[in-house]
Amino acid sequence: MVYLKIAFGLASILLLCQSVLSLKNGLALTPPMGWLSWERFRCNIDCDNDPDNCISEKLFMQMADHVAADGFRDVGYEYINIDDCWLAKERDAKGRLQADPKRFPNGIKKLAQYIHSKGLKLGIYEDFGRKTCGGFPGSEFFLNIDAETFAEWEVDFLKLDGCYANTNDMPFGYPLMEFFLNLTGRPILYSCSWPAYVSKPDYNAIAKSCNIWRNYHDIEDSWASIASIIKHYGDNNEKFAEVAKPGQFNDPDMLIIGDFGLSEGQQKVQMGMWAIMASPLIMSVDLRTIKPFAKELLTNKRVIAVNQDPLGIQGKRIWSVNNVDYWMKPILPHGSYAIAFVNFNTNGVPKKINLSLKYLNLTESAGYKLTEVFDGKFLGIYGPSSNFTASVDPTGIYMVTAIPLAKTTPV
Repeated sequence: MVYLKIAFGLASILLLCQSVLSLKNGLALTPPMGWLSWERFRCNIDCDNDPDNCISEKLFMQMADHVAADGFRDVGYEYINIDDCWLAKERDAKGRLQADPKRFPNGIKKLAQYIHSKGLKLGIYEDFGRKTCGGFPGSEFFLNIDAETFAEWEVDFLKLDGCYANTNDMPFGYPLMEFFLNLTGRPILYSCSWPAYVSKPDYNAIAKSCNIWRNYHDIEDSWASIASIIKHYGDNNEKFAEVAKPGQFNDPDMLIIGDFGLSEGQQKVQMGMWAIMASPLIMSVDLRTIKPFAKELLTNKRVIAVNQDPLGIQGKRIWSVNNVDYWMKPILPHGSYAIAFVNFNTNGVPKKINLSLKYLNLTESAGYKLTEVFDGKFLGIYGPSSNFTASVDPTGIYMVTAIPLAKTTPV
């Protein structure tokens, strides 16, 4: 621990002296999009009995094949991210990380090169503590050598978790890894779990070091999990939204669309709200067996356009009335908004929305073109005093874009 504190102290001096090496790495100018193994495949390392679903190079190569060939890459999904349980149980004789030799016989660099050949990028997982959450070697005391290793392997994305770590060290340790990543000269998108482990995160400090950051419980394949995440983000509107912008985004965790726990309507809620909240769109689904509905939803260009809007503004909950949330996100062209109505009621009765646009602060006298986002249906031209009506199913969403009549750029 003394060694670690000395290292942190030296790093703090370096960070002050080398401000030119701050996070401005040019990455994540819009929320990153990709695929991640965790929710769907967890820590399945039993390749003897379950070779098609275990954490192995074969799995990631297959997912890269599907992202490239099945239209996902074409709409913006670009990262293929390895989560926990890829590692061998011990570092090598030189203290370097090594992939499990049985499950990754060709090594991570070869896997990265394969994924790059598909026009995609490789993400990898490590932990700030002495062990990963799954019990594999962590990066504590090895931040520098691990950053160098990832760069040598041609990794493009690092998720740094926080299991088995002293939370008091995180405000120094996470920026230290950023420093070492920058020293490599390789652009590596940096995903931090730092705020998910501390009671009072300093988001301004976090945003200086991290491209994206987790700040809530791990998502689960259930409606209750989705609803609790949206509520958490709504309850922390101002704190979260003020630090979100191009290059730095809050991360409410991966998309579970296409898995087992959500109805079709609930899957639309997650996709729509992750777009409104300017969240990373990181799928965790078996792309070999994905159903048509989930694939169409995940590749919906209109929803993705809201998420990837160049302004990079995180939407906010403006009201919550009778268990129905009203959310708005500014988008281009200027003066335009994406608006979502989410019905959290489970009583089987749709909720009716009936309000004038002026109550949403939409006051352009020439009016607005309203378009339903999921199906692209043009709803008409509405003035500030026009009544807008909609019906929102239980545990469902209704989402529109409102573009001032003088602005014709489509969303």
